Amino acid sequence: MISVAEARQKILEPLTPTGIETVALSDALGRVLASDVHARITQPPVAVSAMDGYAVRAQDVAATPAILEQIGEAPAGGAYDGSVGPGQAVRIFTGGPVPAGADTIVIQEDVETDGTRITVNEGAPEGKFVRPAGLDFSEGEVGLTAGHLLGARDIALAASMNCPWLRVHRRPRVAVLATGDELVMPGEPIGPNQIVSSNNLGLCAFVEAAGAEAIDLGIALDTEDSLKSLAAGAKGADILVTIGGASVGDHDLVRSVLGDVGLNVDFWRIAMRPGKPLMFGQLGDTAMLGLPGNPVSALVCSLIFLRPALRKMLGMGENATPYGKAALGCDIKANDRREDYLRATLTRDDSGTLVATPFEIQDSSMLSRLAHANCLIIRAPHAPAALTGTQVDIIPLDAGVTDY
Repeated sequence: MISVAEARQKILEPLTPTGIETVALSDALGRVLASDVHARITQPPVAVSAMDGYAVRAQDVAATPAILEQIGEAPAGGAYDGSVGPGQAVRIFTGGPVPAGADTIVIQEDVETDGTRITVNEGAPEGKFVRPAGLDFSEGEVGLTAGHLLGARDIALAASMNCPWLRVHRRPRVAVLATGDELVMPGEPIGPNQIVSSNNLGLCAFVEAAGAEAIDLGIALDTEDSLKSLAAGAKGADILVTIGGASVGDHDLVRSVLGDVGLNVDFWRIAMRPGKPLMFGQLGDTAMLGLPGNPVSALVCSLIFLRPALRKMLGMGENATPYGKAALGCDIKANDRREDYLRATLTRDDSGTLVATPFEIQDSSMLSRLAHANCLIIRAPHAPAALTGTQVDIIPLDAGVTDY
């Protein structure tokens, strides 16, 4: 068996970023930028008012009350084309261009009006409530950088920079193939000794949430013909992910059957729990990742190995799954030689400290435990027993990749 770190390195090493395509801004949510995004305009293009009020010269309102003459208006979307001279003011609204000659804004609450005669009761220093040209960004400025995962805020910024199209990495194509005579799809009749398959649907959802394109190849029977036939659907995919059939056993066919059509296996056992029978290799031009058939093991291995692989292919670098720290919510026993990933709940105590409390039962058949967990506690091989309050490494389980 090899370590988790060694396995991840072997998986990431041969992978390269996918090609580049141009997409409309409206289709860019959740995509990864392939090149920097430069502002095509300056925002604001000219100095504008930050408040409703009057554009004046600061020196004219240095002493109050000050009586001025209103000579025009500067609404948002319009402008006053003249110049503000001594003793003059222009009515202005939020976003309206500050007219020539004016250098400050007095807010309307501090002004009394009588026709075109206004009385300023409280002055404003130079630059007050004036947004200078380029306050947000200037033309040519980099607003978003390559390798960035685009969320809702990024879409809004790109739009304000007048960028209707973005260059992004192509979404990796991930073919997902479940195996096993015992599996049936949700809603189908369940025969003797059969179980409902959750793996292919869960893995496809995981792949899509990670920013890739999932191709569900279905469920292969435990026969050579069925496995070869469905695996052929992975042609053109960047990664083939098989589920089940990676451990040692008379009915585990993935290694032998795909080996007949060119699968070159790099490794197939990892010192981790859950997820020991994990396989990685190359099938022609397609990387192949063989996940355990156990649903919990398959999803945990996807988090540890598949997500970093997809991140690298999306041009996001080789950063591993994000880690954090938390205090243990209960005592835990010493660990054995396998790196352990404990499903746990993450809360904050009265002092604001993050507390990770593992579920008492960690049986890998319990998918409900994984669904209800919001972090995994990482236990290094041979880690000693740890008491409540001990700081431990965790992997937060987030909601997805397109959060606001």
